Amino acid sequence: MKCLTSIHYNNNHQSYTIKKILMKPIVQISLDLTNIDEALETAALALRAGVDWLEAGTPLILAEGLHGVRQLRKSFPGIPIVADLKTMDGGYLEAEMMARAGATHVVVMARAHEETVKCVVQAGKDFGIKVMGDNLGCKDMIAAARQLEALGCHYIIHHIGYDERRGLAAQGHKMPGPLDQLREVVEAVSIPVQAVGGLTLEQAIRCPAYGAPMVVLGAPLTIDADAFKTADGDLESSLRLICKKIHSYDVAEL
Repeated sequence: MKCLTSIHYNNNHQSYTIKKILMKPIVQISLDLTNIDEALETAALALRAGVDWLEAGTPLILAEGLHGVRQLRKSFPGIPIVADLKTMDGGYLEAEMMARAGATHVVVMARAHEETVKCVVQAGKDFGIKVMGDNLGCKDMIAAARQLEALGCHYIIHHIGYDERRGLAAQGHKMPGPLDQLREVVEAVSIPVQAVGGLTLEQAIRCPAYGAPMVVLGAPLTIDADAFKTADGDLESSLRLICKKIHSYDVAEL
């Protein structure tokens, strides 16, 4: 559920108003698995627990391709499915193929050429799917989010990459996280934002309080970040508690 409203900000001694698309928070599980059977089992468990959207994570797409997306669609009709392609080129064809396989959302990277982003957006219009723009790896993540919106993306993925987090931490630096600039990204655009990249359970649950209503659960919350298999423990009970908390927000609070 979405609504349009105007939000007033006061930042760095500047005052301005921006029209925002607000939506009731949703929970998306990223199936960062390499086996379709395990992905289907995890997806069914997640939906029982209250998860709203499924994501065919990049490892699953690499391992299972269009077959994996088709199997998700066949098993879960009517459920939104995000295909995390991380498209960098060939945007129209990639989006078309995933749409025909049953995806409702595709992901294009801000680091791609803007013509690629435009192609994905056009495919979205032609095949009735939504486009999520991912700012992973951008030097100016706020400017990248603005550019993705200007090019027609429907959602922003504010993303700190797996290798970036691990590599900088191994060098003795503070591990970066998506909450570092999340509020600034949210304030820079009018479309919904999700934060991705090594969030703890507590951080993921707090995302709507930053104005980011689309909460993604993946590694390390539900998927073993090193083995890319389902995490140990009572996953369904944990997910149910997480979903209940996230769904308790009325709309993303700014």
